[in-house]
Parts: sequence; structure tokens; C-alpha cells
Amino acid sequence: MACRICSGRLHPFADFGRQPLSDAFVIPGDPGEEFFFHLAVGLCVACSTVQLLEEVPRERMFHEGYPYLSSGSSVMREHFQSLAKRLLTTELTGPDPFVVELGCNDGTMLSVVADAGVRHLGVEPSGGVADVAAAKGVRVRKDFFEAGTAAGILAADGPADVVYAANTLCHIPYLDSIMEGVDTLLRPGGVFVFEDPYLGDIVERASFDQIYDEHFYFFSATSVSGLARRHGFELVDVERLPVHGGEVRYTLARRGARTPAPAVAELLAAEEAAALAEPATLHRFAARVADTRERLVTLLTGLREQGARVYGYGATAKSATVLNYCGIGPELVSFVCDTTPAKQGRLTPGSHIPVRDPEAFADPYPDYALLLAWNHAEEIMAKETEFARAGGTWIRYVPEVHLVRA
Repeated sequence: MACRICSGRLHPFADFGRQPLSDAFVIPGDPGEEFFFHLAVGLCVACSTVQLLEEVPRERMFHEGYPYLSSGSSVMREHFQSLAKRLLTTELTGPDPFVVELGCNDGTMLSVVADAGVRHLGVEPSGGVADVAAAKGVRVRKDFFEAGTAAGILAADGPADVVYAANTLCHIPYLDSIMEGVDTLLRPGGVFVFEDPYLGDIVERASFDQIYDEHFYFFSATSVSGLARRHGFELVDVERLPVHGGEVRYTLARRGARTPAPAVAELLAAEEAAALAEPATLHRFAARVADTRERLVTLLTGLREQGARVYGYGATAKSATVLNYCGIGPELVSFVCDTTPAKQGRLTPGSHIPVRDPEAFADPYPDYALLLAWNHAEEIMAKETEFARAGGTWIRYVPEVHLVRA
């Protein structure tokens, strides 16, 4: 097995077995066969990039019916709106500035840019969410971004001051073409800014459900710095972010164009001190994950035997990993409630747990709720205070299996 970045040798360290597409929610009674793949992850011993060992074809994941909406969480809406305002005051200040977002989803970030009258373009392959963005006044190109796409955008719109991506770059195995496209499209003094789940947080918190089909890469400052150098860029800034269970926002500029911020050296040193790129560290992570599976299944099995009602909360993409890896089905969790209309009335991928409207959560309240959308815990628990008042208990499994009664 060879690294998709540098062709180095991959060292496998965690195996989650047979897994479905994380966002392929099943229509009850549909005779169509589900697509499964082998979910395992490895470390490149040469460039330190952690990545999946099997690639799922992009068209199977990102298509007309892709159900995720960035605006579905108030926290994420505020996050992207804040980032847009920052870019408007720091990077998009010259004459006729231009920003391109890779994987713009429903236009949550770019709608703020559009309202400011700044030239922009979202590149989004999932047609349904692209239409939502367009309805907000965002200019969208329905396409996958790669070198050829960038050349077309450059010819039509000229160079970009900023290329931005959120929870997108980690989805794309063919990063050579992406970086070539960014190099083509970006003006000489421009920046490539992207944010993705941070390997350091995943390892520290044992948040193994961040590993699923759509997340092909799990970046660190060390691996991103190496990726940048390979393509004539330099990592010039990093910012730790609390969203989605822990992310880092990376800023790349052409080599020598900007002085790297002190935060870059600090994070690189912290990763070296934590031995983040060492196989032994990642094998310890895998052992913690196996322990979490055993403890969670034991807890849910015990609750079933006691006759307790257990519902799931949040039919997230990441929940596919935990449900299928742990063998959790409707016999342990009666249903999962979720706010996304496109998921309601369907079954969770692989595990086939019914997905219901959030109103079902209180009709009646369960004894326990498995918090699958744990990265939105604060927002959810503030919304569901009546559940706690009714004596309900949350089940959480990151960083370890524990109960929350308040």
C-alpha cells in the first residue's frame, strides 16, 4: 500500500471492518443493495500523512442527493459567517477581490461575501446543496475542483485572492491535482485557507468516528507542512478550532511570500513532543478505540436487559462508523432523531436504525439517549433541557464511555 501524497509506505494501525457509505440513508423496503467498503486507516512512514487504505469513488459520496447542510447548526452558521467577515477585512480588501470556495455546500460562508458585493465562486459537486446556495444569491459552479477546473475559472474570472475550503480537502484523495489547481488559480500574494478535523484531537480524544468514508485524510501541521513544500507553498499560519470535535485552520502561501506566524512552529513542536507521527502512538489510539467499543456495547446490552428505552440523537455521517463498528442496531437503539428532513423516514446506513423527526424524542422521552452528534453537545443539551428534567441520561463515548445526567 502506497501513500497518495508521496508514494511512501503505509503502516496500518486501525481497522473498522466492513462499513457503508456514511450518508447513504436507506429507504425502508428498498430492494437496492447497499454499497460497503473496508474502512481501515494507516500512517505514511515517509511524510506522516494519515489516510484511509481504501478509496470510495467520489461520485458515490457527493451527488445530487447529498443530505448534509452546513447551515443545519447555529454554531456552524456563526462559525462560517465569522470567518467570512474576517476574510472581508483581512484578505479581500484590494481592488475587485475574488474568493473561491471548494465545496461551498449550501453557501453559508459565501452568502456573507455575496451580500458584501464581493466577487466569489463556490465549486460544489453535490447538486442539491449547490441549488440551496444559489437560492441565497451565491454564484456556484456544479463541479469537482481539480487542475482543469482551476484553469477554467482562471480564464473566466481571473486569479483569486483567497481559495478557501472547510471540511472538504480531507475528502479528496487526489491532492496533487488540487494543489496544482490552487497554484494555477491563486494570485502571487494570495492564500489558500482550509480547515479540517485535526489528527491531534482525534488521537487525544479517541474520537474514532471522525474516521469514515468521506474523510480520506487526517491532517496534522506536520503533514500539511510537508504537503505545502511539495507544491511550492509554505504553511504560514495555523489556528485551533473547537468545531466538529476539534479542527485546525491552515493557511498556505507561496514559499517566501509571507512570514510564518509563531503558531506554526509551536504546533509543529507540540506534535513532535506528543509523538503524533509515531506508529506506537497510533496503535495506542487503536487500543483505546477497541476498549470504547467493548464498554459501549456492554452498557447498551445491559440497558436493553433492564428494559430501558434508548434513542439515538443525531444521524450524523460519523455515526455510521460507531454504529457499524460496534454492531449497534435497532435492538439496542430504538431510533435516531435528526433535524435533516432528507434523513427522516429512512434507516441509518448499514445498521438500519429508523431515523425520525426530533419531535419523536419527547414522545415520550427515553430513559437514555446515545449522543451521536457529540460534537454539537453544548448546542443540543441546551436545547433538550426538558429531557434532563424528565430524568433522562445522555450516553457519550468521546473521549470515553460515560453518562451525563445534567
